[in-house]
Amino acid sequence: MNKEILRPISQNEIEQFDHDGVILLKEMFDSEWISTLSQGLDKNIDLPSNRSRIWDRDEEGRTMFYDAQAWPKIKEYQNFIFNSPAASIAGRLMKSSRINFYFDAVFVRSPGSQFATPWHQDEPYWSVEGYNTCTIWMPLVPVKRENALAFVPGSHRLDSTFYQFNFGSLNPDKIPDVDETNFDGITDIEFPDIAADPEKYGVISWDMNPGDCIAFNSRIMHGGSGKLDEDTELRVFTSKWIGDDVYIKFRECGMDPDHSEVMTKQGLKPGDRPGTELYPEIQFS
Repeated sequence: MNKEILRPISQNEIEQFDHDGVILLKEMFDSEWISTLSQGLDKNIDLPSNRSRIWDRDEEGRTMFYDAQAWPKIKEYQNFIFNSPAASIAGRLMKSSRINFYFDAVFVRSPGSQFATPWHQDEPYWSVEGYNTCTIWMPLVPVKRENALAFVPGSHRLDSTFYQFNFGSLNPDKIPDVDETNFDGITDIEFPDIAADPEKYGVISWDMNPGDCIAFNSRIMHGGSGKLDEDTELRVFTSKWIGDDVYIKFRECGMDPDHSEVMTKQGLKPGDRPGTELYPEIQFS
């Protein structure tokens, strides 16, 4: 397995990430990293964390499985976080002098699942704030453009605070203590109906193979992945990375996943830079 980036990231790609808030990077991870994450994901499904839940279960029994922050108990995820090219990819795109791993999240759809990810931005749900963030979205199976995560380029630079979807409502099995968000009183600006007119918003997505990844800023509008063919599944591993200007912020709207309890136990408080073994700094080149 290779820790070095398989190919250089160009200045044009760095500028595109900054301008658009998202970029497709082809063939950035070798087959051994995909195999490692696939093994880890199988373990994750068999032994989910206490943050896991089913986001959708239809009448045919097809599901969308979600979990986050499972990495401390899955050695394959740990290996990827500390030893893969991911930190270097994120660090170079963000032009950051230091990189911390924030958290992992996985999304697994059964073959034929028709559940589509609601359109949203990530940062309003997070226990941190800052511009220098990067999510690396990696499909572990081939994915068609119409099933992949989609984005509104440039929307990471919008000043408005939008009313965000409550992902805690995606809980058909009624699991208790699921993180909830409520933007009442925070903003009355409705989130744009991007799905109704994707061309108006310039929505983009791509065909992808294992080894490809999408890197995106946490403030960009994204959603729409799903609605699979009957013989097609979707298995995605994501890693979240934070750069130079990110600090802890606990939000009145609630957070999903809510890190406030574990941060407080580690002595972290609002205004601090995330650190400790929860959010390890990763050396990159």
